[in-house]
Amino acid sequence: MEFPRQSGILLHPTSLPGPYGIGEIGPEAHTFVDALEEMGQQLWQILPIGPTGESHSPYQSFSTFAGNPLLISFDLLIEDGLLRKNEIKSLPHFSNNRIDFESVVVERKTVMNHVSQHFLERASDQMLNDFKKFCNQHKYWLDDYALYIVLKGINGNKIWTSWDAKLEHRYPDALQQISEKYGKNIQEIKIHQFLFHDQWKRLRQYCHRKGIKIIGDLPIYVAHDSADVWANSELFCLDKKGNLKVQAGVPPDYFSETGQLWGNPIYRWNKHHETEYQWWIARVQKLLEMVDIIRIDHFCGFSRYWEVDIKEVNSKNGKWVEGSGEYIFNSLINKLGPLPIIAEDLGNVTTEVETLRDKYHFPGMRILQFAFSNDPKADDYRPENYPTNCVVYTGTHDNDTTDGWFNSRPGENSIRSEVEIKEENKTVLEYLKSDGKNINWDMIKLALFSRANTAIFPLQDIMGLDSRARMNVPGTNGGNNWRWRFSWDMLTPDMKNRMRELTVKSKRFDLS
Repeated sequence: MEFPRQSGILLHPTSLPGPYGIGEIGPEAHTFVDALEEMGQQLWQILPIGPTGESHSPYQSFSTFAGNPLLISFDLLIEDGLLRKNEIKSLPHFSNNRIDFESVVVERKTVMNHVSQHFLERASDQMLNDFKKFCNQHKYWLDDYALYIVLKGINGNKIWTSWDAKLEHRYPDALQQISEKYGKNIQEIKIHQFLFHDQWKRLRQYCHRKGIKIIGDLPIYVAHDSADVWANSELFCLDKKGNLKVQAGVPPDYFSETGQLWGNPIYRWNKHHETEYQWWIARVQKLLEMVDIIRIDHFCGFSRYWEVDIKEVNSKNGKWVEGSGEYIFNSLINKLGPLPIIAEDLGNVTTEVETLRDKYHFPGMRILQFAFSNDPKADDYRPENYPTNCVVYTGTHDNDTTDGWFNSRPGENSIRSEVEIKEENKTVLEYLKSDGKNINWDMIKLALFSRANTAIFPLQDIMGLDSRARMNVPGTNGGNNWRWRFSWDMLTPDMKNRMRELTVKSKRFDLS
């Protein structure tokens, strides 16, 4: 499907302001939707919203179906009578611009456990009824997820491959014993999921009232340490003990000379084909219940993917393997109808990838930061070469901010040399006919006035922030990844007005 001429902002909910250590999906999220409306933006792009593990990466989640309890709004819980103000008065003061996950996770888990323990006595009759309906409607993933999280707790948060063999291999009697013994704990996990989904539903409804659609993110791979793999191990390339035989990644690229090892299990596509892709259908259908458009991360992997033996220390010695191709999308469309999908077709884009993307008219992605280098594919990222059916970004969550990219130094978060950076900057300034003093707005304007139907900008670029506001450095597990937050004083009225004016002038927002 082809999207209308629109634009939007990329901001993960964790980066929202608020006093409780991390962005939430309550009042501050609603205020951000108001800001999108003020700026004439009709799209809000987010990252995956599943529960995260030790790396805190939204791309390494304990479940592709569940929501992240860290995002649950304390203010909405208070409003609903499920939490009392005096019960959180002892929370420490958290940073306004960085997420201290180590502290935030502990404090918020304590609060959420308290909420779930008192849920049955404090919830209204309507909410209790809604909770029962939620558990029945989402039974197909919720039961396994809740049991998995409880089992992780029992086993010191270790991965499922280290559990007792009967639990690891899901012996029915062993699982039944756990369910009976820890029934209350399992119910509390389900309550957390109900509260997340209830608040998310309210947020999405608010977006729709404001004329804003949410672009969600579907990573092609799921985490090995997840309920998804534990409950469906036959769908993945694992040995008899459940350990990885091979892992996903990419060969050497813009970000790393040795490539990237992701640690995700590879799919056994023949097994998915035998089941007519039922797991995938459930996965996509569930996400479409929560968002309006899906960006498929690493779309290229459906055509061919980079497979690396688990014994390798880097990604150089991997190999290309044929993916599922059109079979998966035929199954999805036959079951779900036309799909509002954006294909993240970055990296090793082959003719086969383009053919697969274009067969279903999925818009691909164009990144302006890649348009001015000496890479042979740079011309593809220049606006004069765009098809209308594409999505242009100044950068994504994996890129540096525009200011950080323009002012970068060799060896910092990319493989570019000093000479290459100077040449790239010279090229971009000549192309833009700019002195570079407002490089973020130059690039935003270039994207807005391009022929691409959709233009998306990280909020950091609208605010002109440097590399300290970068969300992620691919291929690293650095302590700074996924921690950035903004405060409202950083998004000034002048910025919002300028964004609105450019959006109107570029015919992406109709004032009438």
